[in-house]
Amino acid sequence: MDYGYMGRSGLQVSRLCLGTMTYGDWDMDEQSSLSLLDRILDSGINFLDTADTYGKGTSEEIIGKSLKGRRDKFIVATKFKVRTAEGPNGEGASRYRIMRQVEASLKRLGTDYIDLYQIHRPDPYTPIDETLRALDTLVSQGKVRYIGCSNFEAWRMVESLWTSEKMNLERFVTNQLSYSLFNRYSEQEIIPAAKRHGLSILAYSPLAGGWLSGKYRRNKPLPAGSRGEQMDLATPHNQHKLDIVEQLAGLAETKGVTLSQFSLAWLLQRPEVIPIVGIRNEQQLADNLGALNIRLSDEEIQQIDRLIPSPYQDFSGDGSFTISRIAMK
Repeated sequence: MDYGYMGRSGLQVSRLCLGTMTYGDWDMDEQSSLSLLDRILDSGINFLDTADTYGKGTSEEIIGKSLKGRRDKFIVATKFKVRTAEGPNGEGASRYRIMRQVEASLKRLGTDYIDLYQIHRPDPYTPIDETLRALDTLVSQGKVRYIGCSNFEAWRMVESLWTSEKMNLERFVTNQLSYSLFNRYSEQEIIPAAKRHGLSILAYSPLAGGWLSGKYRRNKPLPAGSRGEQMDLATPHNQHKLDIVEQLAGLAETKGVTLSQFSLAWLLQRPEVIPIVGIRNEQQLADNLGALNIRLSDEEIQQIDRLIPSPYQDFSGDGSFTISRIAMK
């Protein structure tokens, strides 16, 4: 397993983060989840992401049971903000709610600290300084180690960092957002800002909801029970996506890897990005781990950029702009 630093912190986490939204009442039952988690945690993945709303809290409960007796070996991230109860304070990022939600998450996780506590979405009704001050209090109390945001635009992310610096409060070290070959919008501003200010990008939906896993292919039947059964793949937009999938699959085949490995490897070559992978069986676990050993060539990166151009614009030169991919280390 490869490990890297989380943001500008000194904390090292696995280059793949396990997303646990499907573990619990929303999808996989507890016994199946616990059995699979044992194999995943034995693989070297030490970074797990959940939220207080996943499976109505059952995801956190399952993680707590899985980590019993080995909590100190793993990095647990969870989130707050999304509605979990009725009433005027059943959602949001106010001090009142944060203090209540963290206690509920700690109880479900069966632990006395959370490694990474993240605001799940921006709260337009709560000043960011109130949210940050409450999170700072939790860090001072030892209930939280690091804090992060999720689905924050570049301006919100930078505003939060400015507020933390001005008020001497804990700062976000991560921003969790949707990022994949099929969803590169964050390269325009969010990722450059994150790199500039030392935040890791936790990339959820790295396989674009199955599009980059090979689940949806031209002239092949849809998997039974898949979300594709509810989509109209005959629309011009989806036909275009299928065309790109076929071309990406061709590149992957030439390299001797699966399409999902090829797509994850593209993300993994960005040192600031940590893909959040959803693993439902041992075959997916092996496939995802295989992506850690793949390196894409400059030519392959250029071929990808021609298929799916980055929206990044570099204005730092002579006043003109060029469209280019973000430089990779």
